[in-house]
Amino acid sequence: MNLETVMQELEALGKERTKKIYQSNGAHEPLFGVATGGMKPLFRKIKNNQPLAEQLYATGNYDAMYFAGVIADPGAMSEADFERWIDKAYFYMLSDYVVAVTLAETDIAQEVSDKWIASGIELKMSAGWSCYCWLLGNRPDSEFSKEKIAGMLELVKNTIQDAPDRTKYAMINFISTVGVSYLPLHDKAAAIAEEVGPVEVNRDTAKSKFLDASVSIQKAADKGRLGFKRRYVRC
Repeated sequence: MNLETVMQELEALGKERTKKIYQSNGAHEPLFGVATGGMKPLFRKIKNNQPLAEQLYATGNYDAMYFAGVIADPGAMSEADFERWIDKAYFYMLSDYVVAVTLAETDIAQEVSDKWIASGIELKMSAGWSCYCWLLGNRPDSEFSKEKIAGMLELVKNTIQDAPDRTKYAMINFISTVGVSYLPLHDKAAAIAEEVGPVEVNRDTAKSKFLDASVSIQKAADKGRLGFKRRYVRC
């Protein structure tokens, strides 16, 4: 299948209701409004195809960019490729659920994420923290430095209140993910979650709300899910 054919198939799968939901979360034109589950039959036809993924991502169409992440071959992507992708990720559903997810399937995931976390740029920081969440929730605990992850927890504790909103979401998720999926630091993550407490996002807007990592960690503990690992990162 070529770019034109895939775009036609995606357009046919689009629904106005889904489109409006995506737009309410930050997506903008062009987009079709394709449910992520609706992309699976198309993926089965194409499988991994990095050249086509690059063409789709370059369109700027949200659904095409998302599907690019579905069919991407992460092992064929360099750090420069990921930098190009993150620079075009204009809202969190692309930065955290396309770019970060794809990066999490590579050997350079931690190296690139560390740079993004230190960048001071909201969506890069968000993608970096999110990538660690995907990694910790999928890979064996032995692949991570306990000292490094502990240091990252301390960084979250010390900087989250002044972080941009989308970065706050990802940082709270990081505390939760360490607490649930990285058993060597469960106790430390739970303690830091308590110390950080509820974190306000979207302040001064009608959508203001509080995020609390303690709640997520406790729910997982109550359900006997501590140590949970996903079988796959990408769906």
